[in-house]
Amino acid sequence: MPTEASSTSGTTGSPAETRIIRSSAASRSKSKLPGQLLYHLIVGLLALGMIYPIVWMAVSSLKPSGEIFSTAYSLIPSRLEFANYVSGWKGFAGNSFATFFRNSFIIVIFATIGSVFSSALVAYGLARIPFKGRNFWFGRVMMTMMLPSDVTIIPQYVMFAKLGWLSSFKPVIVPHYFGLPFFIFLMMQFIRTLPPELDEAAKMDGCSKYSIFFRILVPLIVPALVTATIFSFYWRWDDFISPPLYLNKPALYPVSLALKLFLDGDSLNNWGGMFAMSTLSLLPVIVVFFIFQKYIVEGISTSGLKG
Repeated sequence: MPTEASSTSGTTGSPAETRIIRSSAASRSKSKLPGQLLYHLIVGLLALGMIYPIVWMAVSSLKPSGEIFSTAYSLIPSRLEFANYVSGWKGFAGNSFATFFRNSFIIVIFATIGSVFSSALVAYGLARIPFKGRNFWFGRVMMTMMLPSDVTIIPQYVMFAKLGWLSSFKPVIVPHYFGLPFFIFLMMQFIRTLPPELDEAAKMDGCSKYSIFFRILVPLIVPALVTATIFSFYWRWDDFISPPLYLNKPALYPVSLALKLFLDGDSLNNWGGMFAMSTLSLLPVIVVFFIFQKYIVEGISTSGLKG
């Protein structure tokens, strides 16, 4: 019994020892408090500086057009001008912003599906299926990441013109069904973190290569797929290079191109309507980010665990 009592006392400690431990922990936390306050203050100021342009744009969308720049440093409008959203939503050339938003969603959804699905297939083949010249083709895929997109604009335009695809959504959607190098690399790194024994076990159960991909690997690489989906959504939504080249009719314009129409050098610019529609154009991006933000960190961090 004395032995048990002494061992118990040594494990839990006396009340005096417990008070000493708690006081030392409290003193350590107090010593770290100024540093933590300074850290949160700096981070808060940086965050405020980054979101200030967005806040200013949202507030300016509710100001009268004459006050947007005359009271640029004020975030409090003299009166709320909701008419900016009404005038901005009317659009141009008989096309409201409902048409422009619809076009943007058509381009974004179909291009994202194509880029993510095709990139996942290519990544699976390069990471799991042995074939002659696999390293060579992987190197060629990575080399295309170093090729500036401006170099390919003219050849692509000539090719799409000969195919008769101008003034349609095909030039801004179809090329994404052949994989994107960044997504391929991202998914390859993610697939390489998965044990190859999963493929061997599936083969023993009679699964084909396509069954292994769809039934085994796809559920396991969801973070990488979602990360690629988010990036593709952002890139296609903000694209301002391809639409002016191929979409020559206002009825086909996406939101990114339609916003430019507010700045007409031959007439009075509708700044209130432009800021109103710019604010609405950010809503899908913000919603997607806050819903799937955890997958961005998980997909990128996990993809770098194994070379």
